[in-house]
Amino acid sequence: MAAFRYKGRNGRGEAVAGLMEASSSDAVANHLFNLGITPIDIYDAPLKPQRVWLRELGGGRVELTELVLFCRQMYTLLKAGVPLMQAISGLRASAHNRHLAQVLGQMTEALDAGLDLTAAVKRHPKTFSSLFVALIQIGETTGTLDLSFSQLALYLEREHEMRLRIKSATRYPLFVVFALVIAVFIINMFVIPAFAHVYSGLHAQLPLATRILIMTSQFTVAYWYDVVAVIVLAALAIRTYVRTSAGRYRWHRWHLNLPIVGPIFTRALLGRFARALAITIKSGVPLIQGLTVISRAVDNDYVASRILQMRDGIERGETLTRTAQATGLFPPLVLQMVSVGEDSGAIDSLMTEVAEYYEREVDYDLRNLSAAIEPLLVVGMGILVLILALGVFLPMWDLAHAAFKQSGSA
Repeated sequence: MAAFRYKGRNGRGEAVAGLMEASSSDAVANHLFNLGITPIDIYDAPLKPQRVWLRELGGGRVELTELVLFCRQMYTLLKAGVPLMQAISGLRASAHNRHLAQVLGQMTEALDAGLDLTAAVKRHPKTFSSLFVALIQIGETTGTLDLSFSQLALYLEREHEMRLRIKSATRYPLFVVFALVIAVFIINMFVIPAFAHVYSGLHAQLPLATRILIMTSQFTVAYWYDVVAVIVLAALAIRTYVRTSAGRYRWHRWHLNLPIVGPIFTRALLGRFARALAITIKSGVPLIQGLTVISRAVDNDYVASRILQMRDGIERGETLTRTAQATGLFPPLVLQMVSVGEDSGAIDSLMTEVAEYYEREVDYDLRNLSAAIEPLLVVGMGILVLILALGVFLPMWDLAHAAFKQSGSA
């Protein structure tokens, strides 16, 4: 994206000037025409180094709850007739998150320099998603910016609720697995060596389970730091690989194929896709452009590739139903709803129904997730306890049995 300064006249014949970011001067001219401004002069205006530095500074983390609050406040202020610059400046002063305050400050500077809100928001891709930018652009072009913020608040709020449900459902199983790992480490480091010291003085043949436990414990005691180093290096290697396009694609696809939780992730992503598509269509975004934007907003490269496959099929003249069926992601019930929506011209309302269908399914799955995982955890804990019991108590049983036989023969 490059920066361009422009001069022109609006519909009332008044002279206007400003700064806008776009891919080319033609794009600036097209955008000005859409805003009702007739361009007179458009020329390059590179950003100053300090402005580039400030733009990079605002890439901090902003939570979804803060974005929801920001969108709701912007909707209320704009609907009340508060000017855009004044609204953003006021929210900046009251922002509790330092990164969000920095972002809003830089947006205020961009607006003061003549940029439109879309270009100001687009400067912060780590804070505002491509879907956020697209809806802001539609609202700014059509003069319904307040409604765009209202729709974004609804979408982000549902996204936040979904993430909270997933975290709540997986918190207990993850805690149990973590506790098991810590317990096994402590047993190998401190408990089994104490028993091994006792058994070594007996000079007797130990059972196989006991010998395996002792060897495992000796290996852990001697090389635990090497094991930790290997785990850390493997995690760093995986993280580096996942940051590549091929690695990220395989990682996201693996997520969806996990047992038990994989189908939940799939339904959650498809619900997010349906909700985003309903919002973009309702906002007036063309279907092809909407699918392109949503493919970057679903945060899963595998699903994004299927969405782009749908977009390519629609560009070739195929229907939305056929392209959705070709992806293999949607069940027959959803495909029927999409077909009815396409035939009736109410695709936005039908996609809302699809989103609600998936959200209900995910909510049901999350409520039953603990019940599905608990048997696996119980079986795992039972196997661990059985191995430890056999390894520790079998030698005691053999010794007691031998002592009983000796006393009986005497």
